[in-house]
Amino acid sequence: MADSTQSPRTWVGPGATERLGILRAATSVAIIGASTNPARASYFVGTYLQQSSDYTLYFINPNATEILGEPVYPDLASLPETPDIAVVFRKASDIPQVVDDVAAAGISTIWIQLGIWNEEAARDAEGRGLTVVMDRCIKIEHARFHRGLYLFGFDTGIISAKKTLR
Repeated sequence: MADSTQSPRTWVGPGATERLGILRAATSVAIIGASTNPARASYFVGTYLQQSSDYTLYFINPNATEILGEPVYPDLASLPETPDIAVVFRKASDIPQVVDDVAAAGISTIWIQLGIWNEEAARDAEGRGLTVVMDRCIKIEHARFHRGLYLFGFDTGIISAKKTLR
């Protein structure tokens, strides 16, 4: 039985062609909510992007100093440059504040990870001129467009240093 307390999803984000364009145009990605825990999705996505893309990665976590050999920044305002994409690993109720932070930092695209949905925040972000991708995994999308998506899309047991097309 469906949960009748949830509102129906009416927001529609960029289609596949637009998502591919976002990924191809980007040179840098900030991962908001990056974790030092290898079991967390943000760590796995960071590992994938580090090894399978040419993106400059910025890890955002106020409680860490290093992730995957890279420095960690406490917030977007601390970054040395404005990244093209902010990938968000935060709970849905945190997304409005993250939209504020992303907009204030001048980042053009907010990519809200798979399983996270906040339609009101997405509409607010679009109203501010941001491109919004929501409830999609940037790792899966990147791999899908670059022939790196295997049978199950996640842990193939193989980590390769081979870089594919961006």
